[in-house]
Parts: sequence; C-alpha cells; structure tokens
Amino acid sequence: MEEKRTSTIGNGLVWFGAAVSIAEILTGTYIAPLGMKTGMAAILLGHLIGCTLFCLAGLIGGQTRKSSMETVKMSFGSKGALLFAVLNILQLVGWTAIMIINGAQATTVIAARLWGIGQVWIWCLAIGALIILWIVIGIKNIGGLNYIAMGALFILTIILSMVVFKGTSGAAVEGSLSFGSAVELSAAMPLSWLPLISDYTREAKKPGQATVASTLVYFTGSCWMYAIGLGAAIFTGETDISKIMLQAGLGIAGAVILIVSTVTTTFLDAFSAGVSASSISRKLKEKPVGIIVSVVGILLAVFTPIQRFESFLYLIGSVFAPMIAIQIADYFILKRKSDTVSADWVNLILWGIGFLGYRLFMKIDTPVGQTLPVMLAIVVLCVIIRKAEAVLKKA
Repeated sequence: MEEKRTSTIGNGLVWFGAAVSIAEILTGTYIAPLGMKTGMAAILLGHLIGCTLFCLAGLIGGQTRKSSMETVKMSFGSKGALLFAVLNILQLVGWTAIMIINGAQATTVIAARLWGIGQVWIWCLAIGALIILWIVIGIKNIGGLNYIAMGALFILTIILSMVVFKGTSGAAVEGSLSFGSAVELSAAMPLSWLPLISDYTREAKKPGQATVASTLVYFTGSCWMYAIGLGAAIFTGETDISKIMLQAGLGIAGAVILIVSTVTTTFLDAFSAGVSASSISRKLKEKPVGIIVSVVGILLAVFTPIQRFESFLYLIGSVFAPMIAIQIADYFILKRKSDTVSADWVNLILWGIGFLGYRLFMKIDTPVGQTLPVMLAIVVLCVIIRKAEAVLKKA
C-alpha cells in the first residue's frame, strides 16, 4: 500500500498555523522603538535571512526523506548528531512551556472579563489538552481539522489587523533598539524552526514544492504577526494583545485567536520533540514522546515563571544557525555525507567556532544582525577546509 503523504496546501497550512502565534506578535512589539517604517524594514530583512535558511533546511529533509535530526547525521555523524538532538528536545520542551503560558495568560485576561474564569492554570490545561489532541490525530490525518482551524484563524487575524491599524498617526515608543538588533530579532523566529522543518517536508508528496510553499506562507504569516505587534505598540500604545482585543470588542473571537494559534504552533514543537527523540533511539516513538513533552510543558507553564523569551531566541540562533550552515555547505556545495562515521570532528569543531562566533557577534552591532555574517563565515570556512583536506589526501 502506498504511504500516505501530505499535500503542498496541507504543508502550507501547517506553517501558517506556526506563524500565527502570540510569541511572534509579542516579538514585534519589541521592535516598536524603531518606528513603523524602519521597524518593518528590519522585520522584512530579518525574515528574508531566516526564511532562506528555513527553506534550505526544508529542502535537505524533503529531498532525502529524512527528519531534521536524521539529516544532521549526514554532516556530524551518527553519534555526533546526538548533541543536536538532545539540545533540540530541550529547546522544544522550553518552547512548549513558553507558548502555553503566554497563550494561557492572554486568554485569561479575556476569559476573566467574559466568563469570570481568571485562573491561568485552567487555560494552561485547556491549551495543553488541545495540543495533545492534535498530536494524537497526527500530521497526516489533521488535514480537514486544519482547514477549518486555519480558515477561522485567517479571518479573525484580518479583523485583528484592522483593529490595530485603524490609527493614522504613530506614537513615540520608549526604549532603544538598533536596526541590526531588530533584524536579528526578526531572523531569530524562523531560525527557531530550523531543527523542525524537515520533520514535515519529508512527509510531503512533492517535497520541493511543499518546502517553497511552507517558506512563503511562513514568511508572509510571520511578518504579518510581527507587523501586528509593531503596529499595536505604535498605534494603540498597548503591547498586551488580549487587552487590544477586548477594547475592540473581540471577546470570544479574541479568545479563539489566542487558543487556536497557540495550539497550532505549539503542536509542532511537541511533536518534533518526539521525532528528535526517535532519532536518538528507535524505541522512543514520536507520538508518546510528543505527549510527554506536552505534559512537561504544561507543568512548567503552571509551576515556573517561564514567560519572556528574547534571550532564549538568541540562544537557539547561536546553536542551530552554525549547525545548518555546515549542513548547507555539505549538502548543496560539497555533496558529502558523514552518516557512516560515528562523529565528524571537523564539523563539530566548526560548529563550536560558529557558536562562539555568534555569541561574540552579539556584542557587535552590524546592520544585518549576527546570523548572516556568522553563517557566511562558517560556510566559507567549511568549504575551504574540506577542499584543502581533499587536496592533502591526493598529495
């Protein structure tokens, strides 16, 4: 029997759901000190950088039919890739908790006003339960439900946009932020998906087409969410989206936006944690691990103060941007694989250089942020070293 594959439209819907999230809106509010015009320029440039890498990572997984962490083995070896699988699981547990608590807190503001349900933990449980339901249904069977959820989310997001941008004059926003820092904040969100994208493109009927569609949809949706956050801070003077929704009369509709967007985004985090775990050991199954990660995320959301995530975004970028730079060099330029060896120490050392380089570049204000210069440097260094290695072997 032919294996069931996901459609290009289905993949696009998955990544629209990933893009429409309160985390992206909140990150957009941080860029408000630049003003609307300069802020949007930084958002677009940052997303262009991040989504280019997002697309290349997705193509590797789609063309090889491997999950994200399985593709990492092609550059770092079967054992060397375990480092990234473990780091990926940890960051996905963190993202699951962050998304649940932010979604729950925003929903609580509306729910307390409408129904008198002001306990955050209740909404943590409700959102977590829906995430688990999404995982149980599975990415290959969620098509119909996703069409309905994304259709509703699209309409409600248009309404929210109209509310936010109905103002005609921008307000001064306190704080300072350089253009390069805003670019990096914009690139950081698509970068956070680098160790996940192949988990979904590998399942597509037409992986190349699905990857491009996913990239374009995510680019558009994420820029849109950043713009809503930026506009909210500038035009309304308010950075709490739930309060903006209430002021605009988006009571129940606002709650639906917050809950559905949190579920469709966080589902990808939890499920991909399961996929990464299965790359460590075949005994670990995707759905059960995804459910466990969801439960851990709920517990962290309820019992720990895990809310702000700017530093978390930068940490993810410093870990996974150099990783994908090496993968891009190996797969697209050098056409080499290391999955038959235990660990590729040359690439692991290059990754360490890239990680340290990213952290050092955080202290240097460049117009394009940290990701682009570090990525280019690592790709060039990787190609030079491998070419030199080949010459020495022939000598």
